[in-house]
Amino acid sequence: MRPAIRLGVNIDHVATVRNARGGQHPDPVTAALLAVQSGADGITAHLREDRRHIRDADLERLRAEIEAPLNMEMAATEEMVSIARTLRPHACCLVPERREELTTEGGLDVASHSATLTPKVQALKACGIRVSLFIDPDAEQIEAAAATGAQVVELHTGAYAHGKVGEIERLQRAALQAENLGLEVHAGHGLTYENVGPVAAIPQIRELNIGHFLIGQAIFDGLPTVIQTMLAHINKAAGT
Repeated sequence: MRPAIRLGVNIDHVATVRNARGGQHPDPVTAALLAVQSGADGITAHLREDRRHIRDADLERLRAEIEAPLNMEMAATEEMVSIARTLRPHACCLVPERREELTTEGGLDVASHSATLTPKVQALKACGIRVSLFIDPDAEQIEAAAATGAQVVELHTGAYAHGKVGEIERLQRAALQAENLGLEVHAGHGLTYENVGPVAAIPQIRELNIGHFLIGQAIFDGLPTVIQTMLAHINKAAGT
């Protein structure tokens, strides 16, 4: 029987709401604790270079107070590698980052930057950190990701979520290729109740990381309800 797909809950936008007014409320660490209590398998937080939502202190508290695995999303910079090597989260996911973007807009171009990415991957692994690369479901990028020594790829589902024709088939091919290269396969970006099923049904998917939709829907339904509902959609589609 297929193992249950893990759900990582991204709490970035709890911090976005907090930062809109300043102060301490709503607290992203409290949200993370509630998410885990509600069935989340892990917590994801993106420490951006401009600190627009998650802050250094948030990550330090998450590392200290959350027993579930912490996945630190980060740009592949020396500053972020240094922070991660000090913090030592369970995992780091290297993502592309541009200051003017509202959210991560595409996958990391590993094929063009393998010479600079590989030492960073190895430095993180040397600290016992599990390294993931957030990439588009592209054969060249998957080959390049495997060559860096990363243990995981997270497939960018944004084009699929926006309705691009043929994307689910592209994700299926990419997931199979990645698994054949010895990579664990995760996926995320733009996933909702309505579109998560076909992604969760891909046999090689081991983890989904979802944030914006869950936090947004929680305004209406509460975080425990939305996490449990999302897990029900995932498990139904995966047959677990």
